Amino acid sequence: MPFSVNMPKLSPTMEEGTVVKWHKKVGDKVEANELLVEVATDKATIEYNALDEGYLRKILVPEGKSAVINQPIAIFTEKANESIEGYAPQGPAAPKTEAKPEAPKEPSMKPSAPTTSAMQQPSFAPEPPLESYEFEFPTSGQRTAASPLAKKLAKEKGLDLTSVKGTGPKGRVTSRDLDLAQPDQAVTFSRREMPKIAPGTYEEVALSPMRKVIAQRLQQAKTYIPHIYVRQEIDAAALWEAREQLKKGNVKASVNDFVIRAVALALREYPNINSGFNSVNQSMILFKTIDISVAVSVEGGLITPIIRHADYKNIGEISVEIKELAARAKAGKLQPEEYKGGSFTISNMGMFGVTDFAAIINPPQSCILAVGGIEECPVVRNGAVVVGKKMGLILSADHRVVDGAEAAKFIKTVQKYLESPALLLV
Repeated sequence: MPFSVNMPKLSPTMEEGTVVKWHKKVGDKVEANELLVEVATDKATIEYNALDEGYLRKILVPEGKSAVINQPIAIFTEKANESIEGYAPQGPAAPKTEAKPEAPKEPSMKPSAPTTSAMQQPSFAPEPPLESYEFEFPTSGQRTAASPLAKKLAKEKGLDLTSVKGTGPKGRVTSRDLDLAQPDQAVTFSRREMPKIAPGTYEEVALSPMRKVIAQRLQQAKTYIPHIYVRQEIDAAALWEAREQLKKGNVKASVNDFVIRAVALALREYPNINSGFNSVNQSMILFKTIDISVAVSVEGGLITPIIRHADYKNIGEISVEIKELAARAKAGKLQPEEYKGGSFTISNMGMFGVTDFAAIINPPQSCILAVGGIEECPVVRNGAVVVGKKMGLILSADHRVVDGAEAAKFIKTVQKYLESPALLLV
C-alpha cells in the first residue's frame, strides 16, 4: 500500500526545510533507520533516516527545493511492483510564493519609461563606449619653441613644454629648462572593450532556511528592541603577553577565549546583565546559569553554539570546547541543545581586522558584546611614548531591561579582567 514521507521537524524553530541530497533513487528499497535524505533547516544540515522500510517510488521535492513541515516529499510502497496511480499523499500543500505589493508611484517631472517584467532586461541601448567620444582640450593658442633634444626628453619623461619658460635664443626651451617643467596633464584614455551585459542586470536568489530565520529575527530585534550602546577601549598589551606565554606552554588559547572567561566572571558580579526580555507577557527573564553564546560564521549565515556554565570553566577548558563546537557548527552537526538557550552572546570580528562594530541583540537575551581586533598604537608609559596594543568592545543592551549605568559598570569590569589577565587564570 502506498504511503508518503513528509518533511520532518528537525529543529525547534524549523518551519520549512530544503532538500540538500537524496541518498536513495526512485526504485530503491529503503530499510528502516537507513539514511534517506539530507535536509537544510534554519540551523544546520541534518541527516534524516527512514522510519519504515519500503520502496521509493516517487520524489515529490527534488534536491534544492523547499517544503514546509509535514508536506509530503516522497511516495513509498510496501512492495516493489505496487502501483501508486491515484494515490494522493496527505499533508500541507507546497508553499506558495506571495505576490509582492507594488510600491506607490511617486510623481515625476520626467516622461515615464515603458515598464518591463521583473526578469526582463531593460529595453534601452547602452551608451556608446568611452573611446567613441571626441575630447577637446584647451591650448594656449601658440606653439612652444623648443630644441629637438628638449622635445625628445619631454616626451620620454611626460613633461609639459608649455609649463616652463625657455632660456634659449628667442625664448626657446632647452634641455636644461626641463628641470622646472611640470608633468604633462593631457588626458589619455585606454581603449578597452565594454561588457556585453546591460547596465542594471540582476538576478534574485532565494533565501536559505537559515538566512530566512536570521532575517526575520534580526529585523524584529532591531525594530522592537530599544538598543543602547556602551563602548570601551581595552589596553590589550598584558592580554597579548599572557596569550604568548600560554603558547610557550603549548596552550593555544585565542583572544576570544580570554574574552569569554572575562565576560563570564563579570556576569557573576552583574547578574542583571545575564538576563532577557519576554515580549509576550512583558516580563524580565533572570537566567540562573551563565551560558554564553558565541557567534560562529558558517556557510549561508551564522549560528551561536553555547558554552554552558562558562563561569565554572578555565581558559583551557573554554578553548577546547569552543573549538570543538565551532568545528561541528561549520559541518552542520550541532544538536539543538548546543545552540539554543544561551543567556549572553559574544560576537568577535577581530580576526577580520575590524576595529569595532555594534552588534544586534539576539532575543530573548538582553545583551550582546561586539569584540574588535587588537591593533598597535602609540601609548604613554612612564612618561615615554611607546608602541602599545588596544582592542575595542561595544556592548549592545536592551534598555527595557538594562540601564546605562549598569551597562557601563559591567563593561568596565570586563575591562578590568582583560587588562589584568592573571585574574582570569585563577
